[in-house]
Amino acid sequence: MFSVNLGATLAQRGRRVALIDLDLGMRNMDLYLGMENRVVFNIMDVMTGMCRLSKALLKVQGFDSLYFMAASPRSHDGKITDQHMSALCELLRKYFDYIIIDTGAGAGDLLTAAAKAADTGVIVTEPEIAALRDGDTVASILGDCGLRDICMVINKVDLELVSAGILPDVESIINSTGTPVVGIIQLNRDIRISTSRGTPAVCKTETDTARNFLAITGRIIQD
Repeated sequence: MFSVNLGATLAQRGRRVALIDLDLGMRNMDLYLGMENRVVFNIMDVMTGMCRLSKALLKVQGFDSLYFMAASPRSHDGKITDQHMSALCELLRKYFDYIIIDTGAGAGDLLTAAAKAADTGVIVTEPEIAALRDGDTVASILGDCGLRDICMVINKVDLELVSAGILPDVESIINSTGTPVVGIIQLNRDIRISTSRGTPAVCKTETDTARNFLAITGRIIQD
């Protein structure tokens, strides 16, 4: 959800953006973009030489400068190494202003491969104590991979429960992590509806959700 809306926000600002789904075996970015029926080739087909990059890189409907590459639906299709991702991103940099690599939850070889090719690491977590601790662990892993620009976005914050005093306030949530927080995303129906429909939530530009993503995007790219 976050990667799709981050990419869509950048594309709305005139940037050329490539979205890469690297969650092998558990892909879902195609569903969030409403493109599940258009995917023929995926990142593993590119890596193995089965198809050219242009065949797997699909233009997202409704956008002039947003493109997408699916992950393989099978986790055992092959191994993607640091060298693979670095070579892919080096090629994509010739055509795109931003490359957003969406990995699966937790740590592993794919996270490491993505981190080795990245300039910035954005950790998306939830406001539970365990999730925040896991987020800090991932930040440490990214740092070990050489990333120095690492930040966190806290998703699904239930402000009603916060206001009622059932959950910690936002400041307490932010202070409970050692990773810089660049944004809070409220638990809301707009995002749930948009993801089920396969349309980025920020396509409705005059909403609090779209304005929030615009602010978060600005902090991530430091613009």
